[in-house]
Amino acid sequence: MDIRSTSRTIIFSGGGTGGSVTPLLAVAEELAREDENKDLNFVFVGTKSGPEQEMVSAFNRDIAPLRFIPLISGKWRRYFSIRNILDIFKVAAAWFKSFRILAELAPDLVVSAGAFVSVPLVWAAAFKKIPILIHQQDVRPGLANKLMAPFARTITVTFEKSLLDYGPRAVLAGNPVGRLKLDNDDASRRALKERYGLASNHPLVLVIGGGTGATAINKLIFSAAAELTKNCQVFHLTGKGKLPSAKINFARYQAYDFLPNEEVLALMSAADLVISRCGLATLSELATLQKAAILIPLPDSHQEDNAAVFIKAPAAVVLPQAGLAPDQLVAEVRGILDDRPVRATLENNIGKVMKRGAAETIAGIIWEIIK
Repeated sequence: MDIRSTSRTIIFSGGGTGGSVTPLLAVAEELAREDENKDLNFVFVGTKSGPEQEMVSAFNRDIAPLRFIPLISGKWRRYFSIRNILDIFKVAAAWFKSFRILAELAPDLVVSAGAFVSVPLVWAAAFKKIPILIHQQDVRPGLANKLMAPFARTITVTFEKSLLDYGPRAVLAGNPVGRLKLDNDDASRRALKERYGLASNHPLVLVIGGGTGATAINKLIFSAAAELTKNCQVFHLTGKGKLPSAKINFARYQAYDFLPNEEVLALMSAADLVISRCGLATLSELATLQKAAILIPLPDSHQEDNAAVFIKAPAAVVLPQAGLAPDQLVAEVRGILDDRPVRATLENNIGKVMKRGAAETIAGIIWEIIK
């Protein structure tokens, strides 16, 4: 019997930040594309306050029906905090609501990419013997995934090192990226440049401060803008509410606190160099588009482990935030832009650092689980 001839319900769960949401939506997009008979029902369980509800709404509008259900979220902080005690009650409330959600929907599978909001839902699914798939994005396993992985039938991973962390249930997949809807014809590129006043005779450096804004990177760029714009044009995405307090008046510098992801991807595609943190969503897009990059990982975080993979490749220039001065950043930018062979090597290597086709691979595993 055709495994796609019977209706199936899949719950995706994540949120609090966009990092755990993006790969789940990429998988849902691939499943929707493959679901020729439209037999799959998609549900997303996330927090009330994170960006996931807006992201799910866009998916629902543009790709396929995707119902959103909010769930209260607690977390465990690895330091003393009274909120750890208060959040026990949040987790308990989420645990009981999870049972109600599962009873109502009777899902065939629960999928998470690591987020505390998912933990009670996954535990409840395990109690009810509902299959679970966990995706590990970063090199360093997060606490949420550590709490959920023991109950998962399969753990898909981005990097080979994670195969050792999760054992025989782990599958190397790469990190899912939604189908990049980029218009790369000459007319579209001209329209993009006209829309933002970008010059064709100066290299473009795109700076991504992240959805919540990387204050340290923003300050570096604000300080370095005068020197950077002597040789290139700088397009700076600061993060919401993080625009410079004083206007920076340079002809080849412009800053936005937020742009839709489609516009960010179009700018990334047009850029000669990207400066960014080391979050997996952005790294995956850089790898897919094969863009030369300067990465500045968040200190003392999982991003440093991600960066180590890119250093080893070598797939990017990685600069530690501690002690990084504006003139050092300017020198690195000029060195890459002025040396075409170096830039070409970085572009080639970053395209190889992650396994491609992750969304298709994970979708294939899901079809096997729900058949």
